[in-house]
Amino acid sequence: MRETRLRWFGHVKSRSADEPVRSCEMIDLRHCRRGRGRLKTSWNEIIRSDLVFLGLTKDVAQDRSLWLSRIKMVDHR
Repeated sequence: MRETRLRWFGHVKSRSADEPVRSCEMIDLRHCRRGRGRLKTSWNEIIRSDLVFLGLTKDVAQDRSLWLSRIKMVDHR
């Protein structure tokens, strides 16, 4: 799952800022009311924790070959 999330993140970051796929970064959800219980983890928080786990920064996503080599997980079947 981590590899798939980071692959999609790399795809989104490689696009220019005015592309429709980048509009998800600008959505403001502060005005939305949440239900009771624990707050849901946002996509940004999950990506941030994945990047910390792998020791990467968001800037690495600009170099596609380096990015894909760094996020590749070993298949343990």
